[in-house]
Amino acid sequence: MNTGTLRQRWRSLAPREQALVGAAALLVGLALLWWVALAPAIATLRAADAQHGALDAQLLQMRRLQAQARAMQSQPRQSRDDAMRQLETAIREQLGASARYTIAGERVTVTLLNTPADGLARWLTQVRSNARALPGEARLARNATGGWDGTLVVTLPAR
Repeated sequence: MNTGTLRQRWRSLAPREQALVGAAALLVGLALLWWVALAPAIATLRAADAQHGALDAQLLQMRRLQAQARAMQSQPRQSRDDAMRQLETAIREQLGASARYTIAGERVTVTLLNTPADGLARWLTQVRSNARALPGEARLARNATGGWDGTLVVTLPAR
């Protein structure tokens, strides 16, 4: 239909019908305005506080990691022998008899057998900060008793 036909059809309607068609068109227009413009904006505003909180928590974690990285960078250089002593001490203290290790150059392979998760986490933290060893490979599996079995390869600093 062209606009001329629509105008003619509009004029042929009774005033009451024109009012009803106008009201229906207004209702459809308002519904479209709600669905397209207002509802998404209101949903974004409602979710903004939760997203802001999550982003603040992420920012705080990133700042902690940045401070930790700066602290590690400011530490004096460590010899390979010192790093090896730190690593061996950490294995004895945190992993105990559940771990064995072999040394091949700057790489140390640690074999775990039923190692508790908390001891493994403490060991990784201690080795990273004290011995400055970087975890390179990990092949770990949870065993039936809840401990960890597998191997970890860490690289000592080359100094």
